[in-house]
Amino acid sequence: IKELNPVGIIFTGGPNSVYDEGAPRCSSEIFDLGIPILGICYGCQMMAFALDGTVKPGTRREYGKTVTSFDNKSLLFCDLPDKEITWMSHTDYIAKLPANFKITAFSDDCPVAAMEDAGKGLYSVQFHPEVMHTINGTKMLYNFLYKVCRCKGDWTMRDYANTTIAAIKDKVKDGKVLLALSGGVDSSVAAALLAKAVGKQLTCIFVDHGLMRKNEGDEIEAAFENKDVKFVRVNAKERFLLRLSGVSDPETKRKIIGEEFIRVFEDEAKKIGKVDFLV
Repeated sequence: IKELNPVGIIFTGGPNSVYDEGAPRCSSEIFDLGIPILGICYGCQMMAFALDGTVKPGTRREYGKTVTSFDNKSLLFCDLPDKEITWMSHTDYIAKLPANFKITAFSDDCPVAAMEDAGKGLYSVQFHPEVMHTINGTKMLYNFLYKVCRCKGDWTMRDYANTTIAAIKDKVKDGKVLLALSGGVDSSVAAALLAKAVGKQLTCIFVDHGLMRKNEGDEIEAAFENKDVKFVRVNAKERFLLRLSGVSDPETKRKIIGEEFIRVFEDEAKKIGKVDFLV
């Protein structure tokens, strides 16, 4: 986690009790890294348990839309009403706070609907802010990201493309790359990123199995004809249809198509010769 250097961490919810055998746990050392943490539902209870608070079974399960009162002096709830609907789904509850924590939200049946140690950037909510039933839940997550973690919100998909292309260049260097291209979104995006990163060092083998929409194979080929890459189209329609002949079960068809795609790709790859990277 230190190497990743995240600006924040979120512990998600889950069905477990902290006392269950095999329940998700974390080392208490994570709370000393100086990284803001938000615990949600089970994540809230796990935080309390790890920091020597007390978690106990409730007399009944709290489930559904719940009127919850907030301390909007908390960064997590600032600029929000002091009472709102949240979505609860839990049986256990926090009976004793960890040291230096304070209660920042409660409901009729949940004395600790939220708690925090703002000095260490530790925040927890017993309800689910990520679901649409919690009014202003998105705003609470926004507050955690922007007010607690101090995120800037300036990341764009272009940033991802640029950093990925740079990483590919650094890894591939002068090597040759062979890509299995199905024409789907995943392989096409991978091909586009590789094309920008290594150009002629990339060979795309497009296995046309004849099962796409009308003219889609031609459209895929046209999309790559002006790219500075080697593009090989294998027209394998008859081979696939022969394998699928008489098969009606959808799952069996899917497996046949997947296996045959690999076999066709392998046959064509042998003609290419030695490559350094296979995608």
